[in-house]
Amino acid sequence: MPRPGPRTTYKYSEEFKATAVRLSELPGVEVQNIAGSLYIHPFMLSRWRKEAREGKIVTKDVKVDREAAAELKRYVANNIINIASF
Repeated sequence: MPRPGPRTTYKYSEEFKATAVRLSELPGVEVQNIAGSLYIHPFMLSRWRKEAREGKIVTKDVKVDREAAAELKRYVANNIINIASF
């Protein structure tokens, strides 16, 4: 059941969107893993990826930090291990 009161919406910066899209393009990661690590809905990230393909979000100049990429890969590996243990 939805929460009573006004709906909370967030406005993400173009830089955040571009970085999220670039992270989702790393080999071996899935949209849902990136979305989970950024606390956003997977559909939102998929929409941003579509907008990037259409040229509405510019990702060319965005650099992905190596530490962030390594941390993300560890996150993905841990989630796969946790899922496999069920």
